[in-house]
Amino acid sequence: MASNSTGKWVERAATTGGGRTYRGQMPVNWYASLAAICIVGLLLVGFSRYQRTHQSASSSGSPTTHEQWYAALGIDICGTFKPNLAASTNGATTGLTTNGKGVVTIHPKNSSESGGNATLGKFVSGYKGLALTSSTLQYPGTAAMNNGNVCPKGSPDAGKPGVVIVNSWPNFESKGKGTQPSGQPQDLKFANGQLITMAFVPVSVTVPKPPAQAITNLITAVTQASSPSSTPTTAPTLSTTPTTAPTLSTTPTTAPTLSTTATTLRSTTSTIK
Repeated sequence: MASNSTGKWVERAATTGGGRTYRGQMPVNWYASLAAICIVGLLLVGFSRYQRTHQSASSSGSPTTHEQWYAALGIDICGTFKPNLAASTNGATTGLTTNGKGVVTIHPKNSSESGGNATLGKFVSGYKGLALTSSTLQYPGTAAMNNGNVCPKGSPDAGKPGVVIVNSWPNFESKGKGTQPSGQPQDLKFANGQLITMAFVPVSVTVPKPPAQAITNLITAVTQASSPSSTPTTAPTLSTTPTTAPTLSTTPTTAPTLSTTATTLRSTTSTIK
């Protein structure tokens, strides 16, 4: 009896068509997967758009690849300014270089160095041996100074713990203590004629402007770059043209030789007669 009941149950199940019953159900998993794919796709598109917009904004504006700026840079370690950084050797690959006289030249080669990307950190990263973060300052050829390190003996701040501080002034006429970047010191954006001091000093110390000679060299660079009189400096060479003009007067000098010949001919004629 049980066997007959089972057989009838199987028969009924077969006649209903299990496949038909499956097709009648809503494919929840398929719709869920499709929705997930759409959501992920939208998120990726939005992120890509943000990155492109953000990059465009940071690389736009001055300085452009057609502009050339200058800034004075000093490095103060425990109260003593280090010698000016040696002239950059990577000028073929970057537009952020130094001339060895305490002046940084900002002449971007591409969008990665222009606009908001023309930063102190960008220059530092391209200069071998130089390092700068909110907690570390390293001058080429010396040990890195980290926040909390004690200034060495013999320095003006000997025995005192120091911290990394970066101050900047808009131009050489600026007075006061200068200003620190609101974010990371390496994110400081360059400005034309700017003064910058990277320092490792006790927190209570007032960070000074770059050395006077570096500022003088900056003024010279900015003045020469902006002065229209720099163009006519080659013009005086054109004055050589009128200088050679008087040589034309040598032509008449040969004329008297003709009169001498004529005189000689007349004398000869008279003699013949």
